Amino acid sequence: METSKNLIKLLYRLGDNTLIYGQRLAEWCSNGPTLEEDVALTNISLDNFGQTRAIYSHLAEIEDKGKTEDDYAFRRNERQFYNALIVERPNGHFGDTIARGFLFDAFQLHFYQELTESNNEFLAGLAAKSLKEVQYHVRHSGEWVVRLGDGTDESKEKIQKSINAMWEFTGDMFATDSAIDKLTEEGVAPNYNMVKEKWTKTVEEVLYRATLKKPEDCYMQKGSLSGLHSEFLGHLLGDMQYLQRAYPDAQW
Repeated sequence: METSKNLIKLLYRLGDNTLIYGQRLAEWCSNGPTLEEDVALTNISLDNFGQTRAIYSHLAEIEDKGKTEDDYAFRRNERQFYNALIVERPNGHFGDTIARGFLFDAFQLHFYQELTESNNEFLAGLAAKSLKEVQYHVRHSGEWVVRLGDGTDESKEKIQKSINAMWEFTGDMFATDSAIDKLTEEGVAPNYNMVKEKWTKTVEEVLYRATLKKPEDCYMQKGSLSGLHSEFLGHLLGDMQYLQRAYPDAQW
């Protein structure tokens, strides 16, 4: 019973991460700086939504309360979401989106790589399937970091500021609680310290290629595992959940 309860907490975390990140990227649809980037960001958004659907569907089976994917996405308030703080950050300009994307994509890459070793069949399978997508996501955002950092003086300055601004939210990606720590001990969840070590190495390698400086570690914003979020999540949910809230049980 305890393992099931802990697993539910982890599934909420994983599903909420990809849902909110996907929603943020979806905001670029028809607004991308070029047609190619418009399509690329939208496709990455769809990849994340696909992962979300798989996670929420499995969550519904475990909880067995008659819920659907839509219930998890559209019928919860911000204090009931457990996504990492970084994915709810506003898109800002293109460099802000790329910085946020790279830092989170790199986390997802190493998290899923470790998760393939999970003794939970669903999580291991999800990770193996998602890795094919996330590897592209990291390559896309990482190459843009390099292109902007090693580009003009203006692009270098902007992407460095974007990385600096996002840095204080990176610690929250690796936050754990007693439920997740227990899953790690049982071989269900990966070791977050190991994930962070590999993430740090990837980030340092890309920043070096981009001739950018890695920000110094500072106070890290945390609290998402307890349902604490910035005001930006509430604004995002207001847009995302409007139709379901205005017309409950509406169907296409």
